Amino acid sequence: MKETLLQSWTEAWPAVKSSQPLGTGEGVVDESAFNTIELDKVFETVNSAQTTVGQAFLYRSLTQPSNDLDHLKAKQAAAEEIRNNPELRESIERLLKHAAAGENHFYMLLYGLFIGSLGTARGEHEIEGYGYAQYRRGVRFMLELVEGVQRAVPPESRYLSDVFGRIASFAKTREYSLMKGPVYVTEGVIQSREEKKGLFPFSVIFKPRLFKPLIFILLAVILALLPMAMNITTPAQIIFFAPLLLVYFPIVGGYDRDNCIIPLRNLFKNSEAVGEALDALGEIDELLSFVTFAEDFGSDMVLPELVDAPHHRIKLVDAKNPVLGKANPNYVGNDFVLEDDKLVLVTGPNSGGKTAFCKTITQIQVLAQIGCFVPAKSASLTVADRIFYQAPEISHLVDGEGRFGTELKRTKDIFLATTAKSLVVLDELSEGTTFEEKMESSATVLNGFYRKGNSTVLITHNHQLVDHFVAEGIGIPKQVEFAHEAPTYRLIPGISRVSHADRVAKKIGFSKEDIDNYLSGSK
Repeated sequence: MKETLLQSWTEAWPAVKSSQPLGTGEGVVDESAFNTIELDKVFETVNSAQTTVGQAFLYRSLTQPSNDLDHLKAKQAAAEEIRNNPELRESIERLLKHAAAGENHFYMLLYGLFIGSLGTARGEHEIEGYGYAQYRRGVRFMLELVEGVQRAVPPESRYLSDVFGRIASFAKTREYSLMKGPVYVTEGVIQSREEKKGLFPFSVIFKPRLFKPLIFILLAVILALLPMAMNITTPAQIIFFAPLLLVYFPIVGGYDRDNCIIPLRNLFKNSEAVGEALDALGEIDELLSFVTFAEDFGSDMVLPELVDAPHHRIKLVDAKNPVLGKANPNYVGNDFVLEDDKLVLVTGPNSGGKTAFCKTITQIQVLAQIGCFVPAKSASLTVADRIFYQAPEISHLVDGEGRFGTELKRTKDIFLATTAKSLVVLDELSEGTTFEEKMESSATVLNGFYRKGNSTVLITHNHQLVDHFVAEGIGIPKQVEFAHEAPTYRLIPGISRVSHADRVAKKIGFSKEDIDNYLSGSK
């Protein structure tokens, strides 16, 4: 079972980006694919979550997308219900707004640093005094979260009903009972009202406030009677015994902090029930983020049809990049189909949109696998067990291997981890070697992926390699379109055999003509 966000935060103040991708072959995306696909930018684009736990849940979804078809279909149905049910959405918005206002109080209780009764808080997360205010505000957040769900419009979708139910069921836990109070401390053991029944008649009842009426009255009686027993008269008794009143505060406050508040916060911090309730709040916030993303995108957004098939398939109509296409009415959409062919070879000059389109495919696949809307007029795809995107990483050369060896090792790791249900994008192959060796190695690798049966997309300038596969009757050749020496950002059938290196060189002022002019002028 996946650990809760509360468990992942351990002793650190809750961080939105605390989750990490799993290792190669262990999760849907690994660290290299996560970075290359730019899922951090996808997060910033999709994220409108109001709570820290909601943002952290969305980020974890992107680092560790699901490959459970039933789970994703249920999540889609929940997002659709929120979008189409105004009353439910309004109650969720109220719930999240209230939670966002009190959430940090709970984290202050769990993670705040006690600096002592005489210290002055200077840091944002420091607690001065005995922690009574932090305790009251913190537990109030959890109690009001349960009340908010109980008052909310009941959802009909299975996924959302389960999420609401996990928060509501927190009211049946020991932790909830302790938060609601009273709390009993018996010989160092903390007990709830239910646990106290029939046990140890003498217990300290913890109330989160410094003024304790019974203790204060008892101390006052002692201060009144003791001077008379010692034959000390007023005003001498006041001068002599008034300082004893000051003892009350550190004794009572220190006891409550050390024996009640700190043990209780440690219990809550390590509680599975608390973690599950917080995660459920994060899931609600994430779903509303999906709906807001769809409404704010500015063009067609759909929940993709998720199909079950023996190998990966994807069909997109007018697909746009989730990051670059947001609020950009001029962004050019593209159709893309990769079903039984299993291999697409994309050629074209630099700056034509090859990489942007391949990131569009993979980002849409990831969004589908967190249950989110995607930018397209229509979309259908299978759930991928692995999503890989290999691009040159010059700054990560393996010692002694060089560029060719480093990239080949990464390709091997991807190849061994893939199945017929995987999606793989390869941005060039076999760089750092001769043209002949590049042709032979690239053909061997692509044949291997093709025989494995996954969906593979190759970005390449090597039109001879594409010619080879087309001649073999393998793969679909696509090229980025140029018109009047400028890219249209459309993907069209065919093989690009033209390099626009001279156009790029002129654009940056480093063409042959620029070099000649520079050298002529320097003489």
